[in-house]
Amino acid sequence: MLHTILTLILVSPLIGAAIAGLLGRQIGRRGAQAVTILGVTVSMVLSVYVFNQFVLNTSEAYNASLYTWMVSDGIRFEIGFMIDELSATMMLLVTFVSLMVHIYTVGYMDHDEDYDHGDPYFQRFFSYISLFTFSMLSLVMANNFLQLFFGWEAVGLVSYLLIGFYMKRESAIQANFKAFLVNRVGDFGFILGIAVVFVYFNTMDYNEFFAQLSANGDVMIEIIPGVEWSMITLMLLLLFVGAMGKSAQMPLHVWLPESMEGPTPISALIHAATMVTAGVFMIARLSPAFEMSETALSVILIIGASTAFMMGLLGLVQDDIKRVIAYSTLSQLGFMIAAMGASAYAAGMFHVLTHGFFKALLFLAAGSVIIAMHHKQNIREMGGLYKYMPITYAAMLIGSLALIGFPGFSGFFSKDSILLSLDASERFGSSFAYVLLMAGVFVTAFYSFRMFFLVFHGKESEYVKTHKIKESPWVVTLPLILLAIPAALMGWPMITPMLNGEFFGNAIQILPQNDVMLSVYNNYFQGTLNLVLSAFTTLPVMLALSGVFLAWLMYIKVPSLPVKLKKMCPRGFYVLDSAYGFDRLNDIVFVDGSRKLSHFFTKAIDIKLIDTGMVTRTFTAIEDMGQALRLTQTGYMYHYAFAMIFGLLAMLVWALW
Repeated sequence: MLHTILTLILVSPLIGAAIAGLLGRQIGRRGAQAVTILGVTVSMVLSVYVFNQFVLNTSEAYNASLYTWMVSDGIRFEIGFMIDELSATMMLLVTFVSLMVHIYTVGYMDHDEDYDHGDPYFQRFFSYISLFTFSMLSLVMANNFLQLFFGWEAVGLVSYLLIGFYMKRESAIQANFKAFLVNRVGDFGFILGIAVVFVYFNTMDYNEFFAQLSANGDVMIEIIPGVEWSMITLMLLLLFVGAMGKSAQMPLHVWLPESMEGPTPISALIHAATMVTAGVFMIARLSPAFEMSETALSVILIIGASTAFMMGLLGLVQDDIKRVIAYSTLSQLGFMIAAMGASAYAAGMFHVLTHGFFKALLFLAAGSVIIAMHHKQNIREMGGLYKYMPITYAAMLIGSLALIGFPGFSGFFSKDSILLSLDASERFGSSFAYVLLMAGVFVTAFYSFRMFFLVFHGKESEYVKTHKIKESPWVVTLPLILLAIPAALMGWPMITPMLNGEFFGNAIQILPQNDVMLSVYNNYFQGTLNLVLSAFTTLPVMLALSGVFLAWLMYIKVPSLPVKLKKMCPRGFYVLDSAYGFDRLNDIVFVDGSRKLSHFFTKAIDIKLIDTGMVTRTFTAIEDMGQALRLTQTGYMYHYAFAMIFGLLAMLVWALW
């Protein structure tokens, strides 16, 4: 029975996507949205059952093959399921957020002004987001590296289609192309990491791989002659390169802000529950392997912390409402990755869950504002919207409080778990990461409430004064209400089992000396209520409240301050406006460099060496030879007889000599 349930969870969104995509013209808009929403609803309801069985009732992990795709040299390539506390939790997150996005999309696309509503784009969009859900479920339910890679590439493909959904926009075409190329860089490292698994472990199955880790722990390999590397460390770093691409860690982060070119619902789905969480999930799933390399974990820790702080700073200068939230995603992903590097896998996954709900809430609330503003997205053209959009206002406030880690909201519990774990960690780079994440707490609060104050409490713009602004329809606000509940409350029942290790059980494995979360639980945690009440005197909450106060001071109380500050520090603002020059560097090194390299090969190799060199000269030589040989073909018999006699005499002379 469980096998059937898991199969239905996986294929229901795929069936909906196939019907909406292939029969979209026949079933129409209502048919497409009905069949895809039904498919995701089936998956979500059954995922609740699976979550209850494996997380709440702590059933034994389920590992089974669905079918064998291929057997090569004794190695089986299978499609199968590994269901435990980790995958069951991710399944519930993916399906619930996806269902909210599907429902929300019905209202959002009705107000979409970028396409002719007679075009079948509506059905195509529903097909894509349902296919996105199937792809992510394939990834999190996998019991082997082959299926993991399939889901990994499938979410990349669908994100390419959705980011460039407005294909008549040049910016959308450039954005999805950038996402595609950057992810190919990460995926190249990822597939090399899987190749190392294949060569040295002779299996694709997770459990067989885990069973061989200790036996292969001391294996050394030479990449450069004379320089030995730990095979485990190399494999993990290559796999992490894949995670850097999917979960947008520096320097492979540049595609994620550009993903805002897609419709707002897909921004919520990419940033909250699907693509960007894939890298974090992969590290947690392979925790037994990552525990074997201190070097790999320190690299992960430092990169995650650097991304959290530096990407948060970029949110300070963004005026597009969706880009502000996008940079907050980059920053929060850095928090999650840093937690993984500190061996606080459960804390990182806890933040994946809370972030999934409050980030979906923030994006969908931003979409509601965009609908009301007739697709204007500049926060400086808004102001005073709290009077016209009370439900959206409340949703954005709850999402923002959860994002900054205000005590009692879901983000507080998960973010505090990460910070406390880093403080307890003795791994190389942990002190550096702790300082950066603490600074990131202040930055997050500042840019989040900068956006909130400008949109809802700032001075009304002329556009708001001259246009009728009203609350979005119920099909848009209902998902906001349903997402606001877990964004506000889900941390309360989860914090204790997260810290003591009961929530994920054996799905996450940590060496005893690396279990920083258990150390936090034993030495710091004194109950959920005490944690919340005492938080107001702790440094993270004080930094967050300081960020909120400074945002209020600069953008509500004394709005002339930002202008003066910009005049005082023009170079600093330029650095942030240019996103540290990463895009410019990519243009110079990769885009312009590739173009110049191709021009060089075209002129030097293709034209000069091949066309005018080898090909032309070979042709000329053959032509000249043909002209010379043509002179010997006279057509007279005595000429041919003479040549034959002369040749025979020459052969006799050679033989006698």
